[in-house]
Amino acid sequence: MKKKLFILILVIFLVGCSNTKETVSKTVKLSDNGIFSKYYSKATRKLESMTLDEKISQILLVRYPDVNQKNILKEYQFGGYIFFSRDFKNKSKQDIIDEINNLQEVSKIPLLTAVDEEGGIVARVSSSDLLRAERFKSPRDLYEIGGLDRIKEDNIEKNKLLKELGLNLNLAPVVDIATSTSDYMYSRSLGEDSETTSKFVEIILSSSKESGVSNSLKHFPGYGNNADTHNGISVDTRSYDSIMNNDLLPFKEGINDGAESILVSHNIVSSIDKDNPASLSKSIHKLLRKDLNFTGVIITDDLDMGAIKEIDNATVKAVLAGNDLIITTDYEESINAIRKALLDQTIKEEELDRLVLRVLAWKYYKKLM
Repeated sequence: MKKKLFILILVIFLVGCSNTKETVSKTVKLSDNGIFSKYYSKATRKLESMTLDEKISQILLVRYPDVNQKNILKEYQFGGYIFFSRDFKNKSKQDIIDEINNLQEVSKIPLLTAVDEEGGIVARVSSSDLLRAERFKSPRDLYEIGGLDRIKEDNIEKNKLLKELGLNLNLAPVVDIATSTSDYMYSRSLGEDSETTSKFVEIILSSSKESGVSNSLKHFPGYGNNADTHNGISVDTRSYDSIMNNDLLPFKEGINDGAESILVSHNIVSSIDKDNPASLSKSIHKLLRKDLNFTGVIITDDLDMGAIKEIDNATVKAVLAGNDLIITTDYEESINAIRKALLDQTIKEEELDRLVLRVLAWKYYKKLM
């Protein structure tokens, strides 16, 4: 009798294992054969070893906390931290290097260490004169000084500094088309037409290869002349044809050149989805993933921004839309929201697995793992 009971339990266990493997196998089949596909097998094996909570945390790119950063990371095991100017203030290069090394030591899976180092008014690292004598210049200023050649030189220097500090992801460049001084994004963009901006994208990506620092093209599907989404909702009323024939061209160039990640804006693009910000829109993600055949990592803009902050269940909507990485400040709220959505089946675990798989494959591709 005991022997039969043991055999029955063993059969149930093996069936359970088989089902688990089948779920992961389906995840791999659902994934594309794109830029990271060489690493899907390794990523799948890693995925199989992770707990549910570890998988949830792996899709979060969390704003670096003010205190207890190492202990928080040890508990939650995030996919990455994103650093801002305050995190570099009054710190030497060695301070930053030691700080990031200490974080990587407690992270079971190597962290993405991200920063917005666009140059010009958005320069987190080089805002500190302890880290660089002057801020990196904006793409617009560099282009006026020496064209695309000067931009290439600057990007190589920038990547060298970021890599030295332990930063492996630059949430830049801005590839939005903004040619009017009245456009909110004008000062952060190249300020040229779509053809020149596409060449700018090619220069940035080619000069970043083998640097150890990845780029993220932003803000998909193009910011246009819209208002600042840090402060509230912005509605893009331009025609579909205008966006397709102008704003998408630099992103298409980036995808053709092997862009690893693309960051999606919070603008409501009414010609594509009149009800949802781009970052939470399935239609926008379908355009990027299916129509443009982007196989890299899709990242939300910060969910703490004004355009998103008042939207109920934004984290869950971001997952369901198809974002692989979610930038968040309130990580506990995000984790709890995803846990609840998994429990009530709003999010299926295989959907979460697909996102985690791509993040892990990216980390293998980047040689972090």
